[in-house]
Amino acid sequence: MQEQYRTVARAGVHEAEINRSRFLCALAPAATEREAQEFIARVRKEHPTATHNCFAYVIGADASVQKASDDGEPGGTAGVPMLQMLLRREVRYAVAVVTRYYGGVKLGAGGLIRAYGGVVGEALDAVGTITRQRFRLATVTVDHQRAGKLENDLRATGRVVRDVRYAEAVTIEVGLPEADIEPFRAWLADATAGTAGFELGGEAYGDT
Repeated sequence: MQEQYRTVARAGVHEAEINRSRFLCALAPAATEREAQEFIARVRKEHPTATHNCFAYVIGADASVQKASDDGEPGGTAGVPMLQMLLRREVRYAVAVVTRYYGGVKLGAGGLIRAYGGVVGEALDAVGTITRQRFRLATVTVDHQRAGKLENDLRATGRVVRDVRYAEAVTIEVGLPEADIEPFRAWLADATAGTAGFELGGEAYGDT
């Protein structure tokens, strides 16, 4: 797994006018290819009279799924520059749709490449990106007496608390960078006088 990746902070739309053509770039996070395709379908439905609805998306922290479409623009002048902009910015799990309303002035191949790639770059700047870091999941089990203080201490020391469950004992799920596992074990034993249980689980990504 990649140590970290970037994705778009939220869904958003950025508009630009280039030689009388309107370009609207809709960006959104997408956890799966299906989510990306559903977003593309929604944007197309919103702009049925647009000249083109071109798209690009990257799924997977390692960019294992990459798709792009020129939607009627000359081959390689729309979807590919959009995809290249996402990859150049190291953006993953994201989808971009650029809707073009033709304004009567032809841009030529070079102009189209600059326009489609550029509007995605501007949209990324406008919407913002977040970095997600790889974590190892760990489960801490502790008695009710110590649970509240332990949870506060975890948050105070900057640990990522992902879930807290109350049953006979209290289970706290935390996300730990690989390098922090052994120091955390020692810290936990110290903080709970050796009474807490500690179990390592799988891997996940969380916001840094």
